[in-house]
Amino acid sequence: MTNFLQTLHWAAGLIVLAEALNKLERTTPFAQGMTNHDRLVDGLKAIAWTLLALGSAVAVFSPALGVNARASQMVLHQSPSMAEVAVLVGFAVLIIRTRVKEG
Repeated sequence: MTNFLQTLHWAAGLIVLAEALNKLERTTPFAQGMTNHDRLVDGLKAIAWTLLALGSAVAVFSPALGVNARASQMVLHQSPSMAEVAVLVGFAVLIIRTRVKEG
């Protein structure tokens, strides 16, 4: 079961990372001619997608780099908890759902 959770966590991380980088590329919080409200909304969106990209990148690359809990408590260990898997898979399912809905 642990290998299944690790694989599921890695695959969901890859999906979330790809989408986060795609969405982050489209944010423009410093564009000219924006109202303060639009700038705030776009800035918050950029922060959210940056954090999702960072978290999912750790999920994708930490197993390949051999990072474990003894190396650093700040980096995700190789055995994700059920909560970590559920959150990342939830985001991945929402992303896939949106893509399917768009056609």
